[in-house]
Amino acid sequence: MAAARAADGTRLSYESIPALPLVGRGRTPVVLVQGLGADRTGWMMQRLAFSPRHRTILFDNRGAGSSDKPGGPYSLLDMADDVVAVMDDAGVRSAHIVGASMGGAIAQILAVQHPERVASLTLACTACRNHEWRRELLLSWADIASTQGMRALGQQAMRWMVGPRSLRRFAPALGLMAPLLLGAPAHGFVSQVQAILALDDGDMPAQLAGIAAPTLVVVGNQDILTPRGDSEEIAERIPGAELAVIAGAAHGLMVEHGSTFNRVVGDFVGRVEAGRTAADVLR
Repeated sequence: MAAARAADGTRLSYESIPALPLVGRGRTPVVLVQGLGADRTGWMMQRLAFSPRHRTILFDNRGAGSSDKPGGPYSLLDMADDVVAVMDDAGVRSAHIVGASMGGAIAQILAVQHPERVASLTLACTACRNHEWRRELLLSWADIASTQGMRALGQQAMRWMVGPRSLRRFAPALGLMAPLLLGAPAHGFVSQVQAILALDDGDMPAQLAGIAAPTLVVVGNQDILTPRGDSEEIAERIPGAELAVIAGAAHGLMVEHGSTFNRVVGDFVGRVEAGRTAADVLR
């Protein structure tokens, strides 16, 4: 286990998993950026899939997991700088950035503010703006976390994370797992919510046109938290971006449909390494 320090002194816990010596030689590292309340254990299926071919870096956002959990408010701009701090500490100049949900918003900011650090960009189950209904939902989650605790929140939030078919089949197990999937204490979770809600809805969409990195946008067709329309908007705004829709997947597609997600992202990253993205075809 390693640790980087953010500009304000926040300790950021991360793992750096080396690629296999022969398979991963010369390949660009992969950095995985988690979503609201989650820690790096949520990338378990991805670390197994990506690490043989790519050095894979997983870290806990401030407020979650083993990283420091300072009092808020947090800023997504600061959290994008946290990614840079982890990459610097790991000695990684440029990487394939994979961000999910809140991590996808952080990854968008990273690609705008630090384009030289982004070899490619994968934005999963995310958005570039806060719809009013989602603001109200996140505020209600913050209130539940503060007043009833993270276990109550986990059980409430699970139906937004998992598709209805999986929810029906695995409801008891998911109810027990929900608190484990949210690796943040209540105050850290609330601070992350505040960071999301502070995002300038008018500013971020307009900046996406400046992203030059090859980009893949991934969404599940059953995602009700960041629906397909959010991903379509991102893909339309980033020049040459590809859109992949995974059938039957909901917001937690990295786990619920992990093998399909890994195949889609792995194929994209492989094409970027080989210089064969949709953007290249369009040029």
